[in-house]
Amino acid sequence: MGVDALLAEVKFDADGLVPAIAQQADTGEILMMAWMNRDALIETVETGRVCYWSRSRQSLWRKGESSGQTQKLVALRIDCDGDTVLALVDQKGVACHTGRRSCFYREWREGDLVTISAPEVSEAELYGKPSS
Repeated sequence: MGVDALLAEVKFDADGLVPAIAQQADTGEILMMAWMNRDALIETVETGRVCYWSRSRQSLWRKGESSGQTQKLVALRIDCDGDTVLALVDQKGVACHTGRRSCFYREWREGDLVTISAPEVSEAELYGKPSS
């Protein structure tokens, strides 16, 4: 089964995108959600380095290309409907652009949205620019 067989099973939306969840392979921690198009999915499978589609830049986004915080693909799964991709990864450094390990750092608790993890590194250190 080659990459074409995988692509045939993935249901891309009207914009040619599919949601992609990144999960740390050894711990099960959910790191982030991003989008993949056909080219990003092919590159990810062929290179073993996770690549997404940046909707804001309208270009391929090779995770870590500017920050050094890369994701090595361990396994790739698709859900039962074929409309979501799960990338089991080995994350180097933090996954979130805010400097946190996971993008899911806010939790709903008793009527409030609470920050449950602090940044491990500043955005300036990650990208060489001031925090937003």
